[in-house]
Amino acid sequence: MVSVKKIVGSSLFKVTSLNSISVIIKLLIGIVSSKVVAVFLGAPGMALVGNMRNFFSSIETITTLGFQNGIVKYTAENKDDEDRLKRVISTVFIALLVSSVLFALALFIFSNFWNNQVFGERNNYDFVISILAISIPFYVMNVFFTSILNGFGKFHKVIYIAIFGNIIGLLISVILIWKLNIAGALISIAATPALLLIVAYLYFRSLMNVREYIHFRYFDFDVIRNLSSFSLMAFVSGFFGPLVYLNIRNNVIEKLGEEQAGYWSAMERISSNYLLFISTLLTVYFLPKLIMAVNNHETKKVFYSYYKTILPLFIFVAAIIYILRDFIVKLLFTKEFLPVEDLFQWQLIGDTFKVASMILGYEFFAKKMTLAFIVTELISLGVLYVSSILFIDFYGVEGIVKAHAFTYVFYFLVLGVYFKIKMKPVGSGY
Repeated sequence: MVSVKKIVGSSLFKVTSLNSISVIIKLLIGIVSSKVVAVFLGAPGMALVGNMRNFFSSIETITTLGFQNGIVKYTAENKDDEDRLKRVISTVFIALLVSSVLFALALFIFSNFWNNQVFGERNNYDFVISILAISIPFYVMNVFFTSILNGFGKFHKVIYIAIFGNIIGLLISVILIWKLNIAGALISIAATPALLLIVAYLYFRSLMNVREYIHFRYFDFDVIRNLSSFSLMAFVSGFFGPLVYLNIRNNVIEKLGEEQAGYWSAMERISSNYLLFISTLLTVYFLPKLIMAVNNHETKKVFYSYYKTILPLFIFVAAIIYILRDFIVKLLFTKEFLPVEDLFQWQLIGDTFKVASMILGYEFFAKKMTLAFIVTELISLGVLYVSSILFIDFYGVEGIVKAHAFTYVFYFLVLGVYFKIKMKPVGSGY
């Protein structure tokens, strides 16, 4: 029997404990920010905020070139090879700086066009798009520094950056929403992430000398070529994913109105809060472990660790959330949002299967299984979009969460079958 002292002393426990503190802070901040949005903006405002978040996610993927997981992988693999590490860091830095500036110019110049696509012609938030354009290069550099820290296994520093970001984000969003209402909420989404660059840079500088590791003479096109598969994978999920959600929300607005879209956005907001624990833990702990796993046996051990500890914990928490759904809605929002209670059951079912499939999805990134990832991701997004459109006609806004559950049950089964075949020992029979 494993001793309590051994469990408490394990790296997983330490990272999980610190990550839990980060998530608790995020949840507390989420309670305050959700309440502020609900009180000042209502359900229609919640829908616009949801669109802005989806748009920002897509822009993030484009401007970072989808390199984030690739940076983690190649930093982890080359951290003991100084020359190779300098080539990786310098090449990525230069590529991200150039791409982020170019995309920022495209956003700034065509801000009216992007406003119409995200918020509709009836809303005039061109200036928000312009602010986003200005902040993008700073945000991309923040992602760059954080990814390198993650690749070096500096889990604690990565989580500290997230904690600082949540606190800064809350303060700015509350002030801006109080002063500017919907415009303030949109500005806070556009500008706040860029402010974390200072914190990330300070942690990065404590790890290495920036001038020593970043220089044009280390630029290497081979690094770009190796990262291209990560770009393709990240582009499919990071760009098309939010785009699908943006189109689904706009479809809800068109068919059912902004209020119903706001209810679904509120459910999304709750879901993103409790899923933060899983996604952060996967990024800072399990992804590096999967990257360093050299054979199927070691990979299966990582899978087993996840399914033995994280999935059961999530199922338990999901059950508590469902029982307390009435309290949660009243705590986070206002009485106007009580219809959100009807969305919990199918959202939680879908999220449970999403959590079960996430570790398998991260294996695609860890082992650069580009084609398999793109095919399965496009299929799942297609299933989500089509089922959402169809289910809305039959079940109203509840049809979206039913489509969410249907999609992730399907996705988990597909990945389960794929990896069972992929990891099947050569020559073994059925």
